[in-house]
Amino acid sequence: MEQLLKNRRSIRKYLPEKIKKDQIIRILKAGLYAPSSKNSKPWEIYVTENKEKINLLATSKPTGAAFIKDAPLVMAIVADPNKSVVWIEDASIMATIMQLVAEELSIGSCWIQIRKREHDEFISAEEYVKKLLSIDSHKKVLCLISFGYPDEKKKAYTDNDLLTKRIIWR
Repeated sequence: MEQLLKNRRSIRKYLPEKIKKDQIIRILKAGLYAPSSKNSKPWEIYVTENKEKINLLATSKPTGAAFIKDAPLVMAIVADPNKSVVWIEDASIMATIMQLVAEELSIGSCWIQIRKREHDEFISAEEYVKKLLSIDSHKKVLCLISFGYPDEKKKAYTDNDLLTKRIIWR
């Protein structure tokens, strides 16, 4: 686990190769195993390999999403706030676990923040994604995660990269 944490980096360049179905299933199952407050499991995962939809998702916000146009797989992490008042935390834990399993499978990933972001001056990024993926209006979109076999190499973190000054012992 420690090595996975050191190796996992945000990957924004992907090979033009589809991810194997069994690997997608492993990533999805890992997310569904995630813990949640009161075991409420408020999340849903919207999965697309549809190139047209991925291209549209790449325009979900003015900056920070365009690179996903080259991803072979994108997942929207969604939650029902009626099922958990801490849906943000629950969905974030699930999304992180999915990214760690992707790393274990040598699949790159990157979190694209959607919650509290704008698509343009008229609509939020969340509303844009909801419309595009036909997500119920009362549900909340936390993020998109792009997945793909990496077409870039980033060095693993080392202990020298740690912000140990942010650990406060009392």
